[in-house]
Amino acid sequence: MADTYCPDCKRPTEVVFDHSAGDTVCSECGLVLEAHSIDETSEWRTFANESTDNDPVRVGGPSNPLLADGGLSTVISKPTGASGDFLTTSLGRWQNRGSNPDRSLIQAFKTIATMSDRLGLVATIKDRANEIYKKVEDQKPLRGRNQDAILAACLYIACRQEDKPRTVKVANGATKKEIGRAKEYIVKQLEVELGQSMEMGTIHAGDFLRRFCSHLGMNNQAVKAAQEAVQKSEELDIRRSPISIAAAIIYIITQLSEDKKLLKDISLSTGVAEGTIRNSYKDLYPYAARIIPSWYAKEDDLKNLCSP
Repeated sequence: MADTYCPDCKRPTEVVFDHSAGDTVCSECGLVLEAHSIDETSEWRTFANESTDNDPVRVGGPSNPLLADGGLSTVISKPTGASGDFLTTSLGRWQNRGSNPDRSLIQAFKTIATMSDRLGLVATIKDRANEIYKKVEDQKPLRGRNQDAILAACLYIACRQEDKPRTVKVANGATKKEIGRAKEYIVKQLEVELGQSMEMGTIHAGDFLRRFCSHLGMNNQAVKAAQEAVQKSEELDIRRSPISIAAAIIYIITQLSEDKKLLKDISLSTGVAEGTIRNSYKDLYPYAARIIPSWYAKEDDLKNLCSP
């Protein structure tokens, strides 16, 4: 029950909602304040542990403006083996013979959704990746190109545009180099369509730091020290990629703690080659006393760092 103004009682009173009739009734005078209300809540409850194939929901999914038919086309279900399935089988066969212009798009959107779920990305990033793929696919066919690399590049660009950058290792069927080439191709195509340079967003080492630290199982104190070190490193003129700087700072922080991490483990967690981490460590080593928080390590502790 909730309080609603009743014109007969001339004051806010408690009302009762009659679900069977769809009426909102004043609990004191019985006046029907609203009749035939539409219940917008779900008509069924579903549970994750139910394995039955009988879906009680009588509506389909939401419309998709990126598809020609809005994603609301009719699909003939597969026969269940009962009598009278001959018509269903025939209709399904004819439907499969018909050409669906959105078939490749639907498959691409499913792959992007799978990648997004694996990375734990929000729906806005997935939708942005779908829009990017649709624009590129409409502008120029993508036949002959690595589809996994194209889809991963769309997701990478969407993450950059939504200020949630991720590394390019998001696809199983494409290498890092292939995804990089696909990204350059997509950006070039979109810039031709827009007629101007494409905004990709700025990447900072701190965007990746917390996720890398979580993969390595670092404690809160070490994570906090690494975050402060990354912020101070932005004041330096270190010509390295943000991911390489993040990996090198993690290496420095872990070497100053009791829970030291192997360079191999850091490389696996960050996706940065061991040689690249060593080179970035070599660039950051002269500034260790400047970027490492004094509350985390003293000058004597910094002297124990291995010389690059």
